[in-house]
Amino acid sequence: MRPAPLTTRQEATINTLTSRIGFEIELLAPAGSDRQALADALAARSDGRVRRSFHTDSEPSPVPGVGVFRHLSPAFDVVDGAGAPVARLVDDITIVSDLAGATTRGHRGWYRVLCDEARLLRLIERRADPSAALPDVLAPVAELFGTQVELKGGAARVNDATGATIAVAMPLPAGRERPCEVVTPPIAEDHGRRLDELLAPARDLGFTVPAEAAVHLHLDGAAFRRTASFANLVRLFGHWREPLWEALGTNGACRRLAPLPAELLLLVERDDQSWAELGAAARGIGLTKYADVNLTQLVAPQPVRDTVEVRILPGVLDASDIVPRAALVERLMRRCLDDTPVPRPDGGAAHDPVGALLDLVSRGAAR
Repeated sequence: MRPAPLTTRQEATINTLTSRIGFEIELLAPAGSDRQALADALAARSDGRVRRSFHTDSEPSPVPGVGVFRHLSPAFDVVDGAGAPVARLVDDITIVSDLAGATTRGHRGWYRVLCDEARLLRLIERRADPSAALPDVLAPVAELFGTQVELKGGAARVNDATGATIAVAMPLPAGRERPCEVVTPPIAEDHGRRLDELLAPARDLGFTVPAEAAVHLHLDGAAFRRTASFANLVRLFGHWREPLWEALGTNGACRRLAPLPAELLLLVERDDQSWAELGAAARGIGLTKYADVNLTQLVAPQPVRDTVEVRILPGVLDASDIVPRAALVERLMRRCLDDTPVPRPDGGAAHDPVGALLDLVSRGAAR
């Protein structure tokens, strides 16, 4: 699967990046392989090493009365010979379609740790050894609660003294070893080369782009914690949604994308708010990360990651397909720092979305 080709104007006008950007690139290992195979290849190329770790995610629960199950799944952190991070390789539970027909659970003895409470899961992650075998991984948790690990049917369970379940470790579902989200550290220069150093080994190993794939960009968030720039971000991704999707070639099969709340678009048009007031009001709307742009960390009182996450680039396997699209986003984000309000698109945006977006950038730069 490849996104729509770039227009000549886009290729000629935007082909470099200048900002510090972190990338998340969703790939799929070939049948019989897994994300650890890519981690080992990346470590070998950089004279580095691989460290097993946990990745935290959540999904709807099939158990009545339990809204979501949060879980820890196998992740792999690659560092180079000097100990600097190269990439982190994790599961992405939105990758589903290409796993149809998978039959083997517990690939390589891998497992997930499931829990229905976020704070407990954070505690478990701190106490459990991600390299431990399934029967042993919850032993430190059982010790915390003064109980024993129960083994049954290939799973491990820890209850508290009253019998309430704390966590369960179960074999990894069939095929879930194959999704591989490549999470880069922030890249400040030579973005194309750095990305290709990660993607060329993936291509060599037969990794492909899954049906639901996307590329996410994380840009530094500090400059957008201002009323004017935050409002422009909302206007850009709210009012320009269709031109952005068309220009970037957004994958319509990608899961966990959504427009920004209409209430937020109305909120940013008020001119009587300080940043503190706007941020608090935006939190009250109930923002979610699962939108075209993730603004949650901008308005969080204690952000976990100081970034704006743009989630609408299509899944690809070549740096040359990422950099021009990321560069267009970078220029649009820079336009949002201009206090002049981002206007709504006119009728021409539907016929030439890339041209309309580039004109939006140039009008802001000319001021």
